[in-house]
Amino acid sequence: MTWTLRGTTTSYVVGVPGHGVLAQLVAWGPHAVAEGPSTIAPAGTEHFLPRADVEPVEYAVRGSRYTAPVDLVASGPDGVDELDFGFWAADASEDQLELTFVDNERGVLLDLHYRIVGDVVERWVSVRKDGTGELTLHRHDSAGFVIPTGTTVKYLWGEWNSEFQQAEVTLPRGRFTIGSAQGITGHSYAPFMAVDGEVAYGVQLAWSGSWEMTADVDTTGLLRIQAGRTSSSLGITVRPGETWVSPKAVGACSAEGADGLARVFHEYERTQSRRRTPKVLYNSWFATEFDIRAEHQLELARRAASIGVETFVVDDGWFVGRSDDTGGLGDWEVDPAKFPDGLDRFIGQLKDLGLDFGLWIEPESVSPSSQLAAEHPEWILRTPDRERGPILIRNQLLLDLSRDDVADFIWSTLDRLLSTYDIKYLKWDANRPRLDSGDQRRDLDGLVVANLYSILDRLRDQHPDVYVEGCAGGGARVDLGMASRVDTLWPSDNTAPLDRLRIQEGFRSGFAPHLMSSWVTDAEGTHDGRRRSLDFRFHVAMAGVLGIGADLSRWTDDQLKTAARHIEQYKGFRELIAESKVYGLAGGVQYVGPRKSVVFLWETGDGNVRGTLPTRPRRVPLAGLDPAKNYRVGNETHPGSYLLQVGVAFDDSADSRCLIVEALD
Repeated sequence: MTWTLRGTTTSYVVGVPGHGVLAQLVAWGPHAVAEGPSTIAPAGTEHFLPRADVEPVEYAVRGSRYTAPVDLVASGPDGVDELDFGFWAADASEDQLELTFVDNERGVLLDLHYRIVGDVVERWVSVRKDGTGELTLHRHDSAGFVIPTGTTVKYLWGEWNSEFQQAEVTLPRGRFTIGSAQGITGHSYAPFMAVDGEVAYGVQLAWSGSWEMTADVDTTGLLRIQAGRTSSSLGITVRPGETWVSPKAVGACSAEGADGLARVFHEYERTQSRRRTPKVLYNSWFATEFDIRAEHQLELARRAASIGVETFVVDDGWFVGRSDDTGGLGDWEVDPAKFPDGLDRFIGQLKDLGLDFGLWIEPESVSPSSQLAAEHPEWILRTPDRERGPILIRNQLLLDLSRDDVADFIWSTLDRLLSTYDIKYLKWDANRPRLDSGDQRRDLDGLVVANLYSILDRLRDQHPDVYVEGCAGGGARVDLGMASRVDTLWPSDNTAPLDRLRIQEGFRSGFAPHLMSSWVTDAEGTHDGRRRSLDFRFHVAMAGVLGIGADLSRWTDDQLKTAARHIEQYKGFRELIAESKVYGLAGGVQYVGPRKSVVFLWETGDGNVRGTLPTRPRRVPLAGLDPAKNYRVGNETHPGSYLLQVGVAFDDSADSRCLIVEALD
């Protein structure tokens, strides 16, 4: 028996063989792969191994597979960690599939869930326990994706201030694993793997807690990528009558290589997001840090409004007890010393300038000296029975969000602020990992993330006009779980232009530009501190969701005029940035809509930037255009075929360019 999920340009074919033990991948790729024999079915006779250990298994269970990696390991009260599943039923529609397997002896039902969206296949599992006795899940992946071709795995790694760096590893045979044990997605790796070949394949995980992804090339040369939550040391208990549901893992493929794979992910992420036009914001953090004074903020707001900014965001330091990073978290009351006429008065003054108001908050954290910590010490996450107390990171502790009373407090705090004040933008930060183990018998990771998602979903439902930015000390919580619940994500605290280009390029390989918050600042790079012009910095930031984070009180009139010019231009194509297809260019990026494209080009080397030597402009071929149409580029007109094959000129005497390409026919 086989079932085919047919996407926009690709097909995903699943089968259950005659033995009825495990589902297998039959074909995955461009539609043609579904029209003939499977290209990944094993040939020959296996020796010393069960057949399932060499088959292209969709979801591998301990008890059917033994020597090859498995996705599910579970035990009952007798301590036996094997399950004996047999195929029971299928429920199929045009874009969804559910396969049910049953272990009658142990009273366990396993459902494999599939849904195809565009060219992305969503996969997740549910495990139900019937009868008597508990079931303990020791390993519980969301999916195992068999990759039909290739053994070179691309991934995204980094650390604070240098997230989303691109790397790859070739696996002739063996395993490669990335993940996070921090209770948060983490700076070190993104839950993303890709394999580039004639057809590119990618896998992501929609989970914002601890996670793991493993690429394994078996002895036959077949690559399989497992994705799921990190397993708890005590396991997850499923009691009789209960059902445990995994997070979603998604797989995508494209016949247009890695660039095409990114476009498939981008389109999928747009289907999960609210389609909202991003407003140009100003955030005062880099100008003031904790030194917040209403009149100074208002002066920055006047300058911001004069250059076309639409939203003014007050960052960390607006609340009582927050003169530095050692206090105040948890006591979310406006500091009257910083806003002597009240926050309402300040917001009214912003409105008079034509500005919306935005606010920073870090609702999951608490300062040890706060009133909240004194009143509710039981709310602070800690490892039980340890004299050292909870682990202090960045002068702050974490609330135990696995508790419903803590979740209620966080929601009521947000609801109170958003109901009391006219807040249009909320920057939700999370500046530390979750390291204390808490009570592991309660599935801490699962409960924390479930409550986090519930609050974000409720926020969207009850305050739909509030634009939400997800931040976590930079890009430590960028994943599909967050991408479907917030409007934009903060990729990194590093805003220096040359560093940021690399970060944004890595970000775009898995995440759409409408999620990529990007600021113009005066910061010097962590890795590459070479100065770049204000034009360059704007062109980097305009390739995402544009924001300004510089100290505008120090900018000259000429700088402010330059900023106003770029902001006005950005407003003319920001919907295109958010909605269009994205193509990587040699030293640039192109956003292609039905009739208009935006092209950004950057000179990142030393080059002839002073224009003191004779040179010829380099040509950058464009992408995504109709070769039969004519296009206007500035004051010039060229056939699409010319722009695709020859390209546009980029004179290195300018360190960046922003070009508008418009179809004339």
